[in-house]
Amino acid sequence: MPDSDDLLIGEFPFLPKQERAQQKRNALLESGQILFISKGYEQTTAKEIAAHAGVATGTFYRYFSDKRQLLMSLLEDKLDKLLPPEPSWISHDPVSLLASLLEAHNKRLNELGIQRVLPELVMKDPGLAEFLGDARRKIHSRILLGLKQAEEKGLTWEDLDLETVAWAILVLVENGHGKEGQTGKRADFLEISKVMCRMVFPPDVLQQLQNTDETNNPISQK
Repeated sequence: MPDSDDLLIGEFPFLPKQERAQQKRNALLESGQILFISKGYEQTTAKEIAAHAGVATGTFYRYFSDKRQLLMSLLEDKLDKLLPPEPSWISHDPVSLLASLLEAHNKRLNELGIQRVLPELVMKDPGLAEFLGDARRKIHSRILLGLKQAEEKGLTWEDLDLETVAWAILVLVENGHGKEGQTGKRADFLEISKVMCRMVFPPDVLQQLQNTDETNNPISQK
């Protein structure tokens, strides 16, 4: 585990090695996730998590220092699923590919649900805010790298500020799922993908990419 994660989560009281003990710890993690989502983080107690998992409260503290450590363990374990996908800008039909990535990401978030407890914690927990901020910056860097690869192939707008566009894309991805949760209306990820691709590609380039077979060279450089 990276040092930054050690500082965020802290040292566990006990890390089980036997299968039965691992099952108890996993039951606590699963129960914590269920209760955090259904009741909210602040309204959930360690005692309730233990009862939901079918173990004594003392067993909870055998594996976790407090409910925050349990939540941080959940976030660390599921971070890859929580973070937005990295678009591929030099692939065949980037609009359709990006839309499918966003659909899959939205489905993962709906299944996980744990991200719903984050807004109430970020303002109160500087360590968590820093942890999530670092994760966002890493995703931004990966999006930026992909944009630079597209620029090197002559596919992007010539005057594009790639770093700013990378942040705009990240925000659009994050808000796509957030808007669905706030309004109750299903997000149109195809339309979101079109907006993103129009920021990156001139219309003629985008059209040529969409019309190119996957087996062929996508487009010649300008």
